[in-house]
Amino acid sequence: MVFKRRDPRSYLRMIAEVFWPRGGWTRAFHYVKHRIRRLPDDPHRIARGVGAGVFVSFTPFFGLHFITAALSAKIVRGNILASLLGTFFGNPITFPIIAFFSMKLGKWMLGTRFDEAQHQTLASRFMGAAEDLRHNFFAMFTPETAHWGNLSYFYHDIFVPYLIGGLVPGIVAGVIAYYLSEPVIAAYQKHRRKKLKERFEKLKAKLHARVEEKTERG
Repeated sequence: MVFKRRDPRSYLRMIAEVFWPRGGWTRAFHYVKHRIRRLPDDPHRIARGVGAGVFVSFTPFFGLHFITAALSAKIVRGNILASLLGTFFGNPITFPIIAFFSMKLGKWMLGTRFDEAQHQTLASRFMGAAEDLRHNFFAMFTPETAHWGNLSYFYHDIFVPYLIGGLVPGIVAGVIAYYLSEPVIAAYQKHRRKKLKERFEKLKAKLHARVEEKTERG
């Protein structure tokens, strides 16, 4: 195949790059920043999209962040592509921090106790809920009985506190992202328009000089 990789990645390498992409997260951050600045839209709409994406990163809708970000961007009239790029605020490095504080705040808001030992098994609870979903899906086509234990625990003890606790910091982070990104995007677009105008003027001057040169020869 023409586009086949010369060095095919192993499954372990693909999994590792999810947590640590090639070039590191710094390079990934600069790539996202570069793409956001070059989006062809109004700076306010792009910034609103970025804010929506950052906000969604504080929600427990794992696997649905892109869809949720697009819907959120549509609600606030932001750029949808910018919202998708904004979700990269949530990554394997920041998710544990977001989950810990969202759970702690959510438990406090609901008046329930947050056990830090429970935080150590947060990943296992997600895996348990995923296993119940997988089992129940296949149970629809087999004589197996559906399992709801892990899903019930996950919903009441993790999902709801996470969702409620993530709203406040998510909104704050989204607003901060908007106010930080809007002037940067506006300044970049203004600088880019100036450079394009200068290039156009140079090209125009060259064409004008060629026309005059041909006229003189004629």
